[in-house]
Amino acid sequence: MTHPIPLFIDTDPGVDDALAVLMALSDPDHRVVGLGIAAGNVGLAHTVRNAMKLCEVAGADVPVFPGCPTPLLHPAPDAADVHGADGFGDAGLSPPVRHAETEHAALALIRLSHAHAGRLLLVALGPLTNIALAVRLDPTLPSRIARVVVMGGAVTGQGNITPSAEFNIHFDPEAAHIVFEAFPDIDLADWEATVAHSLAHDDVVEWLAAEGPRARFYDAISHQTRMWSLDRRGDRWFCADALAMAWALQPSGARRVECRPLAVALEGRHSRGATVVDWRRQTGRPDNARLLMAYDQDLFEKQVRDALAGAVPA
Repeated sequence: MTHPIPLFIDTDPGVDDALAVLMALSDPDHRVVGLGIAAGNVGLAHTVRNAMKLCEVAGADVPVFPGCPTPLLHPAPDAADVHGADGFGDAGLSPPVRHAETEHAALALIRLSHAHAGRLLLVALGPLTNIALAVRLDPTLPSRIARVVVMGGAVTGQGNITPSAEFNIHFDPEAAHIVFEAFPDIDLADWEATVAHSLAHDDVVEWLAAEGPRARFYDAISHQTRMWSLDRRGDRWFCADALAMAWALQPSGARRVECRPLAVALEGRHSRGATVVDWRRQTGRPDNARLLMAYDQDLFEKQVRDALAGAVPA
């Protein structure tokens, strides 16, 4: 019998984060060993509470580790206008029954990297603040991580928070810089891949009609952001974290991946937070990012449907 792959998710729930976590909890080949929580989509008090509520709804006994309440250096705006003031669509959910752990997310990641050395899959769905702190506390951390998947960036500069930058990287560029410098090989599912793998609103509504607590829960928390998207982006919904998680869980679904050197811009009125890809390898730096350019859309959508329908590991 093959043992499930241990999975640590660093996240800032967030509506699309919630779907990605449900996908991970539904996958029989992986076992979520912890959720590290950062500020990002909304403040840390909300993201921690949302993570606990998500585990409660999913019936998952997964430890939730609170992390950094702010970016490393500079304040950044959140995304409450998209996700709701509480990050879960202001759906009026009851408070979670469980409590978060007292261990900091960065310390939990370091500890679990030792416990699962050489096997741990790290998936980052929010700003990279917690992971950057972990790297600074223990520079040997990358050597114990089997694979890192990051949702972030815009590989040709077509951002969603500024003209050139994507939200997660722009929220804490210094943290992203530290992480991309520390890890020799990062799998990056960026905003532009998200746009290329959008979901039809009508299909999502159909999937949310599935019986069960997960579909009802996700219908409630995602209503505001889906209506926001329908008004501003048309009949396709972009769910960035879900695509990153699909690739993390089933890497064979990738149809095209490009390896290139990538750096994070820390300065500039128009460029701060941009992910600068050396497409022609002009700098002589080694490739440090595997960029997801195309993923099997049918497989992606199946993973989303299974998560919402409440599929659980056997």
